[in-house]
Amino acid sequence: MLNNIGLPGLLLIAVVVLVLFGRGKISSLMGEVGKGITAFKKGVKEETAEIEKNAEAADVATPEKDKV
Repeated sequence: MLNNIGLPGLLLIAVVVLVLFGRGKISSLMGEVGKGITAFKKGVKEETAEIEKNAEAADVATPEKDKV
């Protein structure tokens, strides 16, 4: 069913959504989506930095064995 939508169908859906909700409501919704994506990326970046920090601390804390 959804495989046959195509460009004209998507444009029609976009026009109907625009008429139903109005430009202001859609733009505020997209702004909130953008803020959510930004917050998600920031959280992932902070968590990655914390994991790397913990991994570096673990490497420093465990001495390497002598290789023969």
